[in-house]
Amino acid sequence: MTFDLHVLTARLDRAAEEILQPAFGLSYRRFLTLLLVGELGPVTQRALAEALGVSEPSVSRMTGALAGTGLLEAGPDPAGGNRRRLTLTPSGKQAVAQCRDLLERRFADVVERSGVSYGDYARDTRRLIAALDDREDER
Repeated sequence: MTFDLHVLTARLDRAAEEILQPAFGLSYRRFLTLLLVGELGPVTQRALAEALGVSEPSVSRMTGALAGTGLLEAGPDPAGGNRRRLTLTPSGKQAVAQCRDLLERRFADVVERSGVSYGDYARDTRRLIAALDDREDER
């Protein structure tokens, strides 16, 4: 079952890439970056790297590219230091909403076609995530 979950996750990530790239010219990884900036609010590159589980240089390159497209704003952190503070632009907020909506609709369709109720799937997935969060809190 563990390997099945790995295969499912990899295939879902690849499918998301195949949906977003032609529709919005956006990779799934860049969408996740924008999504997290939107959910975390104004965030430093360091905090974003931790949330994404990637290195700071990787986030720096990605956020630089996203800022170049006008979807993300990167400026000095008011707290000072050499940190960059990231926020979504209005275009970035719109892109996240559109991408999220498209992915949600397409994924719901796949789940329903599999014979699984989307409501049941969503509930059970939230329960699994909560159980993992509880386990991490115990460490």
